[in-house]
Amino acid sequence: MILSKLTNKLSKSLLFCSSIFLASTFFNVKTFADNTDIQAIENNLKDDVFFLFRSSKPLSVTDKMQEIHLPGASVAVINDGKLVWAKGWGIANAETGLDVDENTLFQAGSISKPVGALAALKLVEEGRIDLDTDVNQYLKGWKVEGKKLKKDNPVTLRHLLTHTGGLTVHGFPGYAGQDIPSTVEVLKGAGNTARVEVKESPGSKWSYSGGGYTVMQKIVEDITGLSFAEYTDANILKPLGMTSSTYQHDLPEDLKVRASAAFDRNGNMFQQVYNNYPEKPAAGLWTTPSDIAQYVIHLQNIMNGDSSGILKKETLSAMFRKHKNDWGLGPEMSDRNGKLVFGHGGKNLGFTNNFRAFVNQGDGFVVMTNGDSGGALINALMLSISDHYKFGLLE
Repeated sequence: MILSKLTNKLSKSLLFCSSIFLASTFFNVKTFADNTDIQAIENNLKDDVFFLFRSSKPLSVTDKMQEIHLPGASVAVINDGKLVWAKGWGIANAETGLDVDENTLFQAGSISKPVGALAALKLVEEGRIDLDTDVNQYLKGWKVEGKKLKKDNPVTLRHLLTHTGGLTVHGFPGYAGQDIPSTVEVLKGAGNTARVEVKESPGSKWSYSGGGYTVMQKIVEDITGLSFAEYTDANILKPLGMTSSTYQHDLPEDLKVRASAAFDRNGNMFQQVYNNYPEKPAAGLWTTPSDIAQYVIHLQNIMNGDSSGILKKETLSAMFRKHKNDWGLGPEMSDRNGKLVFGHGGKNLGFTNNFRAFVNQGDGFVVMTNGDSGGALINALMLSISDHYKFGLLE
């Protein structure tokens, strides 16, 4: 039934271009893109090798969604420093019949990390914390511990942001009910994951750790006296112009009515609609592709000399510097044809996302989906967008 509804709705929307958010004062946003560009991308996906051998017929976004049982997807494209177009396809909620459009909110998953990292970096700029000081100096009521931890080699904020602190807990499954643990309870292992502790000597190796980002969450809360959501929503998201984004558990009504449900790999909506994530900078951001594009353009503008941005260029330059495993202070880093690229993937229950953009060039894209099967569409769309605009963002 869901797939039948999806087919009908997708076929009606295929020929139409969605409008873009109104521009904020910081951004020069082109309201409508050339339909020719959009249709060329959405009707000629660059799929992977396996599927290229299956058929010579070009794949469309809607073809691919039906093939992989993906209810909904949304994309935003940045070209020459502008958000040139955004569009959504499919169903956001199988029970209410809500469609996906460019205003639909998705759970960002781990894309929460590079956005949330800005909260810690802002406190660094203000001199309230330091990147290379023992984080236990900032933590109240809970301390980083572990057999591998030594006084002469403590865990630092730089370690936390670059996944080199040797900390446990790769990721978080979220909570289906309302009994959501506090930050300290998560760190102590009183939720549905193990306690966060040092398992490797800090700085010795790269090991992805959502637990490390939850330690960063505790630092921000202890230094500011606010919840991570309260501090970051007011001091990071709002100044960035991310008006459709929040780290709050309970979505404000104006955002809740636009929030997508989560779907499994077969296109079935989860009974609880979606999970909640108290591990805010690790997995707790609600947002849209257009808002992530705002974040990207804001950082690109700073790197290109705009002094009115949320952070100084020196801070961002440090953020974009590669550490172990090509990781920056939040984003994943790479090089394409000698140009520095930043980005991050995101995976929560029923949500799959990705973004990639140049650091010093105003091009990039964001793709968000509301299904566990979304990865295949994301890969195909990113390849098609990069190829169409000749970005050279992907291999």
